[in-house]
Amino acid sequence: QVQVVESGGGLVQAGGSLRLSCVYSGMIFRLYYQGWYRQTPGKQRELVASITSNNNTNYADSVKGRFTISRDNAKNTVYLQMNSLKPEDAAVYYCSVFTGREYWGRGTQVTVSS
Repeated sequence: QVQVVESGGGLVQAGGSLRLSCVYSGMIFRLYYQGWYRQTPGKQRELVASITSNNNTNYADSVKGRFTISRDNAKNTVYLQMNSLKPEDAAVYYCSVFTGREYWGRGTQVTVSS
């Protein structure tokens, strides 16, 4: 079993920055990738950014150049640095960890005021 816990969400003005953190723990024999997703009411969860075991990254077009995904393997943590935030970035952000099976956290709320 793997536990995933996100943190770092909050209220920020448009143009501001936030850094989300995702700490994972448990029986992890191999980590294939970690990802950040977001979801707003009535919409499907969408991929924001992902990073593979060999550090290949992928971003949604809407966040390219503004968001950066990174990780610290020693701390079992993956980060999402979000800059130049826009009101449309407001959502619940979820962390996903794929070890052969996908594990999700409960999410952290990001609110962006205009």
